[in-house]
Amino acid sequence: MENRYEFTDMDQYYFGHATHYDLYRKMGAHPAVVDGVAGTWFAVWAPNAKSVSVIGDFNGWNEQANVIGGKDEIGVWQTFIPGVEVGALYKYFIIGAKDQRLYKADPFGNQMELRPGTASIVADINSLKWNDSAWMKKRESFDVSKDPVIIYECHIGSWMKHPECDGRVEGFYTYREFAERAADYIKDLGYTHIELMGIAEHPFDGSWGYQVTGYFAPTSRYGTPEDFAYMINYFHRKGIGVILDWVPAHFPKDECGLAEFDGYALYEHGDPRQGEHPEWGTKIFNYGRPEVKNFLIANALYWIEHMHCDGIRVDAVASMRRPSKWYTFSQNSAADCRKQATSRRECIKLQLPHSLRPTSCWGYSYSAEPSKLRRAYSSSAKCTGTKSMITPMPF
Repeated sequence: MENRYEFTDMDQYYFGHATHYDLYRKMGAHPAVVDGVAGTWFAVWAPNAKSVSVIGDFNGWNEQANVIGGKDEIGVWQTFIPGVEVGALYKYFIIGAKDQRLYKADPFGNQMELRPGTASIVADINSLKWNDSAWMKKRESFDVSKDPVIIYECHIGSWMKHPECDGRVEGFYTYREFAERAADYIKDLGYTHIELMGIAEHPFDGSWGYQVTGYFAPTSRYGTPEDFAYMINYFHRKGIGVILDWVPAHFPKDECGLAEFDGYALYEHGDPRQGEHPEWGTKIFNYGRPEVKNFLIANALYWIEHMHCDGIRVDAVASMRRPSKWYTFSQNSAADCRKQATSRRECIKLQLPHSLRPTSCWGYSYSAEPSKLRRAYSSSAKCTGTKSMITPMPF
């Protein structure tokens, strides 16, 4: 039987051209049955690594127990480990390009430990229960330019403390409890959509979720991926759309995260003048690298298509559009800075061409029409125009 999770030559081709829109279905950890044996298939991109192994509670975190045999031409390491079940904790142990010993969470992991833990958790995103088919069908004909969009912005962790705080994480509501408590309140106020802040996994509460370490994982502060799906279903049944704040501008330097993932700058730009955000102490994505572009595009589509969210608000676009302050004032003339600023703007256009329109000085947004987003991005790769399917949302 064909293994649907194996990263093939065709997958390499699309990944290398930044057009593997279903990348999250191949990368990461996925429960699978291979040759009649149940286990989990692991795949991670680390082209500069000398060695990669999977460590976890299933092998006593033994760095030699499950060493991956090798990588393909684009740098993807993959293996099947029998007996690893949903709920298992794991990380990648990487011998970096400079012989660093790195312990990394899965960039494509769908669930992570509650902080201060930093391990990824094997999750089965294909078994999520969805009962919002009526909403999803209606969504196909939604017209942002005509249909009402009134947005209630909310951070789950600070919206309201649960009255029964004992035994709870900082008194947080779970995704399920929040949906049941918030939906009627929002509806009664006349809002059509809720915009959720800080949903992707992040290590520091004080960042409010804007320094992400788990781009494909709803934060475990409020529950599991199944709980997150319940929340989306509940809002949709109540006639409320869900928009997520999305952070493709930068990421933190936490050792478990994306920074110098395989010993070299991989997700970030190698030149610190372009790969560092000096004001925030974070890394800036290398938007010129096809695999990084694909990571971000696939992430946006993951939330829209697989997790049934209805739109995204792109955070910190201004920081993506300007040259680094360090770069500007340390070594470059004004003319060079203007040239780099123009290059940054063009770079952003290449990421989500025609799918983004400015909404304010704070961010960009797009509505949930992923099929058009896919076509728009494909067209941009061929340097041809395509009709925009996005109109501004009133943030």
